[in-house]
Amino acid sequence: MSQLLIRGGRPLRGEVTIQGAKNSVLPILAATLLTGGQVRLQNCPRLRDVDASIRILRALGCSAEWEGDCLLVDAAVLNSCSISDILMREMRSSAIFLGAILARCGQAELSYPGGCELGPRPIDLHLSGLRKLGAEIDEAGGLLRCAAKRLVGQEIVLSLPSVGATENLMLAGCGAEGVTVISNAAREPEIVDLQEFLKACGAEVCGAGTSTVTVRGGRPLHGCTYAIMPDRIVAATYLGAIASAGGEGFLRNAREEHLSTVTAVLRGAGCEIRVEEAGIACCCRERLRAVRPVRTAPYPGFPTDAQAVLMAALLCSRGATVFEEHIFENRYRHVDELIRMGADIRVSGRVAVVSGVEALHGAAVRCTDLRGGAALCVAALAAEGETSVSEIEHIDRGYACMEQDLGMLQADIRRVETER
Repeated sequence: MSQLLIRGGRPLRGEVTIQGAKNSVLPILAATLLTGGQVRLQNCPRLRDVDASIRILRALGCSAEWEGDCLLVDAAVLNSCSISDILMREMRSSAIFLGAILARCGQAELSYPGGCELGPRPIDLHLSGLRKLGAEIDEAGGLLRCAAKRLVGQEIVLSLPSVGATENLMLAGCGAEGVTVISNAAREPEIVDLQEFLKACGAEVCGAGTSTVTVRGGRPLHGCTYAIMPDRIVAATYLGAIASAGGEGFLRNAREEHLSTVTAVLRGAGCEIRVEEAGIACCCRERLRAVRPVRTAPYPGFPTDAQAVLMAALLCSRGATVFEEHIFENRYRHVDELIRMGADIRVSGRVAVVSGVEALHGAAVRCTDLRGGAALCVAALAAEGETSVSEIEHIDRGYACMEQDLGMLQADIRRVETER
């Protein structure tokens, strides 16, 4: 097992390049199943979730090999349409393979997905949408057995703008006859990235980034070379790290248009943020101040994935900040670990109140989930003494090498191996 040892109390300074987006590359990897040639994905992050997706692709008969920071996927041969329970349990977003396999093979068999325990994240919207396209789905015994002699495009109105359901229906729509219209679609930048990849492969898709996505199916797709967009949540994390520890840094490739709600809050807290063509510069010279209530919401609202790291950045601010979590029920699992470091946080249901303290202290803490683990690292950078962060396999699901990235900002952080 590994853990991170972080000695806080020193301002950050330097430059770090933002990795490719986890939440973009995973649906794009599923989308490679729709192509008949080789796909070359540039700026592909080496993550535990990417490794899990590679194992799924290989189990289905595809080849997937690394070449530097590029991942080469060849889905010309597909000799299976089922994914084992072991592979499905490794990550929540494994459900994204359902639409692609069904479109490619006319059938699919997989179990319910795993991932971080953030509360109920049902895939009912995925399944109801696929059924409307013509799929027959049997959910008995914890397995999803899906079959469709042919998928036919329809207008599908989502009851809420689910990212996963939007992506799954986009992939299934590529294999359907006629036009599929997804209304009340998710608008996240990662949806746009998926659309641009599909278009590079020859698909006819438009509307991503708005609430209506249109897919004209039945077009044969081919391989391509495509660069994954920068990870906006990783960028938000490192902005939070600079805000927490103080100092200044430059995040190369970070896109402010994807982070405007996060940068607005940090500006309100007292950070100086400058947007440049090559990225975002952040400078924090004074103690932060509390900000107006932060309410998570679907994009373009404040991202739930950035809630924990912003909370960590504000632990030593002047005043009190209210957080309201409206996406996941269990998004405050990191709070107890932050309290071990001296934080003053009160939670009631979906609301958390952070009252700034004079100082944090190092402690032994453990990751509860991906973004909660990142928040512990952000807080540790401001704490006096050393913090040990264990169960960092959660962090490795979404950050290619956090200790290396923070090291580029001159943080005192190292990964060590420990006995179980």
